[in-house]
Amino acid sequence: MSIIDKVVSAVTPLESDEARREARARARSAAHPGDWLSMVVQHHEQIEAAFAAVKSASTTAAQTAALKKLAIVLTGHSNAEESVIYPAMTKAGEKGHAGTAYTEQAAAKTQMALLEGLAPMTQEYLDKLEHIRGAVTHHMYEEEKHWFIELHDKAPQADQAKLTERYDEEFSRYVGREEDLDGVRQRASGSC
Repeated sequence: MSIIDKVVSAVTPLESDEARREARARARSAAHPGDWLSMVVQHHEQIEAAFAAVKSASTTAAQTAALKKLAIVLTGHSNAEESVIYPAMTKAGEKGHAGTAYTEQAAAKTQMALLEGLAPMTQEYLDKLEHIRGAVTHHMYEEEKHWFIELHDKAPQADQAKLTERYDEEFSRYVGREEDLDGVRQRASGSC
C-alpha cells in the first residue's frame, strides 16, 4: 500500500460491521421487489462476495480469475449507477452526493487497474485489494445509508419505474442478464 493509501485509510476509518448491516437493512426495507434499489443492494452483495473470493483464492490462477469476475461485476454496477442513478440524484437536488459518488467510483476504477498490474498472491496485492475493498464498502454504505434512500423517497413513481428499467439495461449491457451471472464466472476463467 502506498503512503497516500495509508494516510487516506488512517483519516477515513471504516464504519462498523453493525452500522453497515443497519444501512443494508434500511435499504432493503425501502426497496420494492425488482426495483432499482433492490437490484443495487443485490449487486452490492455480489461485489462483497467477489472481493471475498479474490482474497480467499488459493492459487494464482484462481485469484486472477476471481479478480476478473470482480472487475466485471464492479464495472457493470458502477457504469449503471453512473449512467442512471447519479444523474437522478442530481435531478433530485443531491448534486453534492452525486459528485462524491462519481469521484469515489473513478478512484476505485483507477485502483483496480493498478491492482491488475501487481503480482497475485503477494502481500502487496492483498494490501491493495483490501484498500479497494474498504473504499468500495464505504461507498456502498453511504449509498445504502442515505443517498439512495433519499432518492427512492424523492423521485416520483413514474421516475422510479424508468430508473429501474434503465439501471437494469445498463448493468445487463456490461455484465449480461442477471440470470446469466454464472456466465461471468465462465468469462472470468476463460471458458467462454
